[in-house]
Amino acid sequence: MADEANSGGEDAANRSAEEAQPEGAISGIGVNPLTLPNRPKWWAIILIALIAIAFTALWLGAYNWLNSAIWSNSFVAHNRWTIPVGVVVISLLVGLTQKYLRAPTVIHGGFVEAIQGKTGPNDPATFPGTLLSSLLSLVSGASVGPEGAIAFLVLQIATWVRDRLKLAKSTALGFDVAASASAFNGIIGNPLFTGVLATELQVGGNANFVFLAWNLLAGVIGYLFFTLLALPVFAKYVAFTPITEINLGYVFATILLAFVGGLVAILVGVLFQGFQRVITRVFQERVVLRALAAGIIIGVVCYFVPEVMFSGEKEIFGPVDNPLKYGVLVLIGLGLLKLILLALSMKSGFLGGPTFPLLFSCTMFALAINILIPSVPIAICVISIEGAALSLALGAPLTAILLVATIATSNPYEIALIALAAVVGLFMGAIVKTLMAQRATRQASAPSTGAAS
Repeated sequence: MADEANSGGEDAANRSAEEAQPEGAISGIGVNPLTLPNRPKWWAIILIALIAIAFTALWLGAYNWLNSAIWSNSFVAHNRWTIPVGVVVISLLVGLTQKYLRAPTVIHGGFVEAIQGKTGPNDPATFPGTLLSSLLSLVSGASVGPEGAIAFLVLQIATWVRDRLKLAKSTALGFDVAASASAFNGIIGNPLFTGVLATELQVGGNANFVFLAWNLLAGVIGYLFFTLLALPVFAKYVAFTPITEINLGYVFATILLAFVGGLVAILVGVLFQGFQRVITRVFQERVVLRALAAGIIIGVVCYFVPEVMFSGEKEIFGPVDNPLKYGVLVLIGLGLLKLILLALSMKSGFLGGPTFPLLFSCTMFALAINILIPSVPIAICVISIEGAALSLALGAPLTAILLVATIATSNPYEIALIALAAVVGLFMGAIVKTLMAQRATRQASAPSTGAAS
């Protein structure tokens, strides 16, 4: 009797749950945003995709024009002292945009937050400051990439558009990520990139399958926009001679190289935390002075080592085209210096992303290793280190594999090795998290030595 009563109670509960479920909800997913009032229509997703990708193309054009106008002229070429002067002046302007135009920063965020474009409340009213800060940060010489700036700008545009369309709050996340998908898939040159990233990061929770449909649609629109207009993308950006076979030696080399990539990602995390503590403690709310001080350091470094200026997306080709000209020690030094400037730049308030500076450093280390061990193909050196580093830094191995494979134009052999490297990166990340948790537990359980007697 008790079992029957329990069964009856469960059946009633199930019937109540089914009756409470909105009509048209997808089984196993929960509330379906497509059934909610003020939900985005398909035309709204197409609209924001077109707005996002058109803005991204215009913004990239403005960035490239401004960068060329400031730095690619005969006066700068013949007067090297203009490098530190220009960096310091533009850095001062970056600080002013933060102080007076409330431009956002990634000082209190990490790798993922920089790519998502959100480290706090999203306010479209700060768009002018975000726009100016993004352009100034990228042309200042600081080590930040364009992907972070695009993420912030497109998110603010999407927020403004959905407010005008009066869309339901429950669908806001899917709408915003669709806008990002259009922008990122366009510039990267892969129609699946943001869809994979959003899925791995579980964007949207129970509604992620519905949001994924919007994401894929917007992502394809962004990809087609750049492809059909023949705009420059990062697909096949740094393509090395592909490997034509796979053997146990290559597998073993990939595992060892992946450990190098994992160490690079761990170093980035340590540098981010260290610079954040020091900079926030020293400068606190003095944002202009903070940016100016960072600009002085960046300017002096770039005067002596101009290869580490900017995001590294163009500067990478000098060492790649002739690594022997630089040598092992210089290549390693460039890689380490780039990581230091990346942490300094982002934690000083320069608006941008960490992906391209990280790829620059990984490539420098790969070139150095290839000089030391030429029997290991350069393609394996690069994709193994990059795959592990991005997998650990993002915590999204499929996204890391897709990104490295797209940029390096990898064949199935290389994709298998990238996947192996990504797994090594994940294992290293898990070990680091376990050690950090154990350390935190020990510190929490340790008796206080500062208690009053």
